[in-house]
Amino acid sequence: MAIDVLKMGDARLLKQAAPVTEFDTPELHELVSDMTDTMRSLNGAGLAAPQIGVGLQLVLFEVIENPRYPDVECIPLTILINPVLEPIGDEMEEGWEGCLSIPGMRGLVPRYTKLRYRGFDAYGNAIDREVGGFHARVVQHECDHLLGILYPMRIRDLRNFGFSSALSSGKSYPEE
Repeated sequence: MAIDVLKMGDARLLKQAAPVTEFDTPELHELVSDMTDTMRSLNGAGLAAPQIGVGLQLVLFEVIENPRYPDVECIPLTILINPVLEPIGDEMEEGWEGCLSIPGMRGLVPRYTKLRYRGFDAYGNAIDREVGGFHARVVQHECDHLLGILYPMRIRDLRNFGFSSALSSGKSYPEE
């Protein structure tokens, strides 16, 4: 069932999330199902549990024929619990990001281009992947939510932050 997403300004989005301690429970599976429904209903590329008011270290992401991101590589549905991110190298690039908690806005955000992420799925099975490109950007964006960080906090130049409709004149970024 889709759930309302908290919006920037809600203090719960600024709190650090707690680790998940129990896996493969009916409650955890229901949370994952609700988060998946919510993300898909809003054409999101990812969602973090704090965005729906649940202070747990759980993110999920997926990009398959998403109208908001028509030109990016597909990312299979991934449930990532208690994530640990490790940049591979020092290379970073700026890219346009949006967020379901900050609807209608975009910003140019620096992110590592390659990273390794580790954690667990909802059943407690280990996940260990090395990714790059948009996949790496989405993982970093979602995991920031677990630390109470929203993407505008990472923008280097606030001239590159604004409403999608106003930025569309002369800027190149994924449409909402």
